[in-house]
Amino acid sequence: MATPPQPSAMATHPKTPTTTTTTTTISSVNAFSLLSNAWRHDIQLMRDRATSFRNLAISFDPPPPPQNPADMDFVRNLRLRLPATSEGSGARRIQKWRLPPPTATAMCSSRIRMGLVNIKDAIVAEVEDTDGIWGFEGDNSKREEKDWEPIQKLKTKFKEFEKNNEFVEKFKSSLKLIYKEPEESKEVPPLDVPELLAYFVKQSSPFLDQLGVRRDFRDKIVESLYSKSKNQLVLRSLSSGESSAIGNGNVNDELDLRIASVLQSTGHRYNGEPWTDHTKHDPSENKRHLAIVTTASLPWMTGTSVNPLFRAAYLSKSANQKITLMVPWLCTSDQQLVYPDNITFSSPEQQEAYIHKWLEERIGFKADFKICFYPGKFSKERRSIIPAGDTSQFIPSRDADIAILEEPEHLNWYHHGRRWTDKFNHVVGVVHTNYLEYIKREKNGPLQAFLVKHINNLVTRAHCHKVLRLSAATQDLPRSVICNVHGVNPKFLKIGEKIAADKELGQKAFTKGAYFLGKMVWAKGYKELIDLLAKHKSDLDGFKLDVFGNGEDANEVQSMAKRFDLNINFQKGRDHADDSLHGYKVFINPSVSDVLCTATAEALAMGKFVVCADHPSNEFFRTFPNCLTYKTSEDFVAKVKEALENEPQLLSPEQRYQLSWDAATQRFLEYSELDRVLNTQDDTANSKTHNGQKRIAKSVSMPNLTEMVDGGIAFAHYCFNGSEFLRLCTGALPGTRNYDKQQAQDLHLLPPQVQNPIYGW
Repeated sequence: MATPPQPSAMATHPKTPTTTTTTTTISSVNAFSLLSNAWRHDIQLMRDRATSFRNLAISFDPPPPPQNPADMDFVRNLRLRLPATSEGSGARRIQKWRLPPPTATAMCSSRIRMGLVNIKDAIVAEVEDTDGIWGFEGDNSKREEKDWEPIQKLKTKFKEFEKNNEFVEKFKSSLKLIYKEPEESKEVPPLDVPELLAYFVKQSSPFLDQLGVRRDFRDKIVESLYSKSKNQLVLRSLSSGESSAIGNGNVNDELDLRIASVLQSTGHRYNGEPWTDHTKHDPSENKRHLAIVTTASLPWMTGTSVNPLFRAAYLSKSANQKITLMVPWLCTSDQQLVYPDNITFSSPEQQEAYIHKWLEERIGFKADFKICFYPGKFSKERRSIIPAGDTSQFIPSRDADIAILEEPEHLNWYHHGRRWTDKFNHVVGVVHTNYLEYIKREKNGPLQAFLVKHINNLVTRAHCHKVLRLSAATQDLPRSVICNVHGVNPKFLKIGEKIAADKELGQKAFTKGAYFLGKMVWAKGYKELIDLLAKHKSDLDGFKLDVFGNGEDANEVQSMAKRFDLNINFQKGRDHADDSLHGYKVFINPSVSDVLCTATAEALAMGKFVVCADHPSNEFFRTFPNCLTYKTSEDFVAKVKEALENEPQLLSPEQRYQLSWDAATQRFLEYSELDRVLNTQDDTANSKTHNGQKRIAKSVSMPNLTEMVDGGIAFAHYCFNGSEFLRLCTGALPGTRNYDKQQAQDLHLLPPQVQNPIYGW
């Protein structure tokens, strides 16, 4: 059995000098002695203060006057902040201000069990309850009269020191920020289960969209879940006499505000996802920058080249924003395939001059906006232009403020670059084309349409803050609203005014019958037109139709018309404003693949009859008296006869304004929320308060699951398009991930091997 060590064995280590131990012991004793003296001095001051209160109480006749409220509040706060183990001793200390002085033995036996943390809490509470850091500010004139004269002088010196010292002021403000509890957090009740479920359903919209769950059904679920909690919150606020922040507005906005208020009360701050880019254009400058990016350009007379051009012109009428129109630049071989009448351009400057000249001849004012080009390649199979490289890189970061993507799905199918919503503060997409309708007509159309539908959902969700659909004929996309944001060329309104003036003078305005104008491809309504005329050939005996158009399917269309022996006169395509078309009275458009037929709007503006299908693409035109819609083939025959036998009504000033680009621009600003975004300075000033209450910034205080999912989708899409093999498998043109040498020379860009080295994406 081991023998325990002897006391001698526990002596000082032989290697440690005795002098060192002695010195250390003396130093420790000195340090404790200094602390003990300091504590004795502080305790003596407290006793003296208690004795002064006792003497003051004895000096007055009974009943004794009430003690000074400030001093008693200090004692009460000090008592409340003592731990449970020292509650008895805290009570005894309070009694020292109220009862006769105890005996000397009792005073010696009492011990101060107050820790440093408790002293700090008591002092902080005193700072909160008084205006001054030393507790001497405020209305203390009565107390100063009874204080001892040296104490009054000391207080006066402390006051002067506090007022004249900047460091003290900063120290006071820091104490209030650190230790003062926010008032708002006390009034915000915690979230309950229905609210959490409602927010979960709302934030699950990216997954529910892909599963085909309708948005109105989701909104009903969210409203039903949140309405119960909302009623409870309103009743709770009314019973407590407080003003409720829950209003009667949009349920989604109220739910966001509710979640944000709870998160803000906890001190949570959301800083974004790992892929979020926080370096954006500063909107606090005097002028805002709008970049309009489209997929086609003049002289190709298509909707995506003409309408964005007019949009840029009419947005530039405001002096508060700078407009940049981005159009694709094609090499000479592609220009020969796309542009009519063998028109080609040797430089971007030459094409820019052509575009400005064409525009100014039609709008009647000089449009102040810039045109820049991005490299593109023409796809013969899809009859469309595919961007080459990162389109967003051609807009400088200093001008990357607001982006308007004309055909956002088309621009982003093979986009391999920065996410648009990361580079720009606000991104608006405008859907022009019903791609699903075109794809269904191809081989394996239903399967391709199914895949393209989900791809369109993903790319528009990832790259757009807001999406505008010209009509309900387009695909239902995330964050989309339906609104016709297109107008007609002012030249057509002038033609309509001239025809109306001729009618008032008794002149015959229309001398010809019916006509159809459009690109001669089957998808533009030629199949529907031939089927209707062939089926009711006997009912429309003597009916003659003039057709104007050029296209890839011209030979097939003409051959089929001859096969059915239809009375159709085919002519080359021409501008709708051409003088030879003014005399026609009836415009027939049986197309159901258009999103919003520009030719229909132009015909109405010229005061003609329009016979078109009862289809969502024609919803905007139904309010005009000269628009005759049909549902069946028999109804088509009746509407054609009605139009040929009657005269069109004159358009009212309000109807003409609805067709103008001025009205279209106002609708665009409203439905895209640009009217709010462009007034950022006013919104910034108003966002601080709302109805006298502080407004909560949701983007700062609240994480957004939808934004996290969108960012993940954009990152996955970027990685997918980084592979040339995967791009080719999905139908991309070879060499469109980056621009080529010829495009670099035409646009004065860095060589592709310098701009995008082979070792990097």
